[in-house]
Amino acid sequence: MRASGILMPISSLPSAHGIGAMGAEARRFVEFLSKAGQAYWQILPICPTSYGDSPYQSFSTFAGNPYFIDLDELAKRGLLLPEEYENIDWESAPDTINYGALYEKRYKVLRCAASRLLAKPNAAYRKFVKENAFWLPDYALFMALKDAHGGACWLEWGEAPRRRREPEALKAAREQYADDVAFWQVVQYLFYAQWNALKGYANRMKVDIIGDLPIYVALDSVDVWSCPQEFQLDENLLPTEVAGCPPDGFSATGQLWGNPLFDWDAMAKTGYAWWVRRIRHMCSIYDVVRIDHFRGFAGYYAIPYGDKTAEHGRWREGPGYALFAAIKKKLGSPRIIAEDLGFLTEDVNALLKECGYPGMKVLEFAFDSRDGGDYRPHSYPNNCIAYVGTHDNEPVNGWMETAAPEDVERAVRYLNLTKKEGFHWGMMRGVWSSVADLAVVQAQDVLGLGHESRMNTPSTLGGNWCWRAEPGVFNSRLARRLHGLMELYGRLPE
Repeated sequence: MRASGILMPISSLPSAHGIGAMGAEARRFVEFLSKAGQAYWQILPICPTSYGDSPYQSFSTFAGNPYFIDLDELAKRGLLLPEEYENIDWESAPDTINYGALYEKRYKVLRCAASRLLAKPNAAYRKFVKENAFWLPDYALFMALKDAHGGACWLEWGEAPRRRREPEALKAAREQYADDVAFWQVVQYLFYAQWNALKGYANRMKVDIIGDLPIYVALDSVDVWSCPQEFQLDENLLPTEVAGCPPDGFSATGQLWGNPLFDWDAMAKTGYAWWVRRIRHMCSIYDVVRIDHFRGFAGYYAIPYGDKTAEHGRWREGPGYALFAAIKKKLGSPRIIAEDLGFLTEDVNALLKECGYPGMKVLEFAFDSRDGGDYRPHSYPNNCIAYVGTHDNEPVNGWMETAAPEDVERAVRYLNLTKKEGFHWGMMRGVWSSVADLAVVQAQDVLGLGHESRMNTPSTLGGNWCWRAEPGVFNSRLARRLHGLMELYGRLPE
């Protein structure tokens, strides 16, 4: 079935409280998608952000981001008073996010809400705690201990028994920080109550959610702290090698992500239980799961821990189809999109074919003289997801200004782009008119924005993940235009 969708992070929704959230504006965006003939809403990871504010560097692969909890919805439940949050200065413009201000001010508000719920815990909260016992207690304790150590990475906690999770030390910590542990559990209950309500609303409006699963987890995460046996760590619990990408036309020194690498041999001995648990959770909260950096399952780039660049890494063999066979055995055939961009070798292509997952095609790459792949629409297979760009790319109008002139000229010739139509509309036309089963465009391109709205520039710190849409931009006029184009290109939901 031909369909289309829009990539719009939760954080980028309009909001009066510093960052996009899962309240009225999120529901209005769902309504916009429905009116615009869109069958999918693609988002970025919804897990808590850590260093650099990146959703791909999280404290937990299972937890939700507390910043996305809508404060107005808490007030409706009687968990907040208007004076506790309405007049807070989030120190940001309507189209940006100030993460520093959120860190300093948001948790104080959430503690007010949590204290009221804990004064009279309801059955729904108790049920949530019980059903999520496979990750929630560890996460809550981890966050409580991080707070107790001034936010320091768990490797810097002075007490070795806590770092090494000795049972007596953990028992004592749970007792000592019982109030903080309870707070972090309540925060997750509030998050998932709102998330489930939003997803339910979207599904009732015939809009499916495409969620994002980063292949790697952050070193400073409860995932590594609680399951060190699943990762390539030395006797001091430090990584032996870390993740990244080799040098290419986009970066002379490669990309140094710094994530610890999985111990695939150890994981194989458990039937990849950690990954099965992770995918099961993702499938419970999303309709479709996009796995970031899919090529890492065929072969992954390992960089010596402590290196300052990715230049001296080497390729190592990944788990291959054995992992996905285990997932299929336990979970059936979940709806998965494989992010297969970057340097691809035959083993990656073979793995993708064996899995049967749709891969990704990025239109901007079709005209980039630095990229060796063929991403022109006439070469797309049906079983793929066509994008103009992703969160790591310039919006079209930004790309037209910053790309090499010869690359821009190639795009203009191929797609017959004109200023009258709008370059962004012409590029979106390129993916909508393709044979790809699903075409996804960035919200920034739908709005005709430029470089100022770019979500992320890989391998850079600062200024990323900050863009927000302003109130009222997703209006009926824009919805009608999109709906007409979806009808023209045969992408209306059935």
